[in-house]
Amino acid sequence: MSKQMFDEQEQRRIQADEDEDDGDFSDMLSEMRILLPGAQMLTAFLIILPFNGGFSRIVHSEKLLFLATFVLALTSLVLLSAPAVQHRMMRPLKDRARFKRVATKLMVSGSLTLAIALVLGTNLVISEVFGGTVGLVTSGLVALLILVVWWWMPRYLKKHAGV
Repeated sequence: MSKQMFDEQEQRRIQADEDEDDGDFSDMLSEMRILLPGAQMLTAFLIILPFNGGFSRIVHSEKLLFLATFVLALTSLVLLSAPAVQHRMMRPLKDRARFKRVATKLMVSGSLTLAIALVLGTNLVISEVFGGTVGLVTSGLVALLILVVWWWMPRYLKKHAGV
């Protein structure tokens, strides 16, 4: 094989890798666009909650649960929006692969804090409406649902992709 043909093949391979890299990057940005509204909605709900008249009547443990839920929701909002802000601040990206690795870690961390906030938020709301036992059972079911659908299922499908 001539050097020119080898160079052309290598150039096509590099271009294909870059195209795939851009596709992965676009997918990541789309995934963030899906996760962010959930974190925003939960945070907005929690921001207005203390200003409702009945909030002052909840017991101290429920206020602590609210605080934990609020902090986790805010944390998820910060972590999930961080890659977009960082991308804008770092333009043009010099090391796209490294940026994607860091952004992926931020997104997974943000998803984890969002998942915990959703479970705690479920407990907060259901306990207030139906009592503590129903709140615990419901939040446990939500935790199981998130665990299966967000964390277990992707690993299972990835493992059995070729089957």
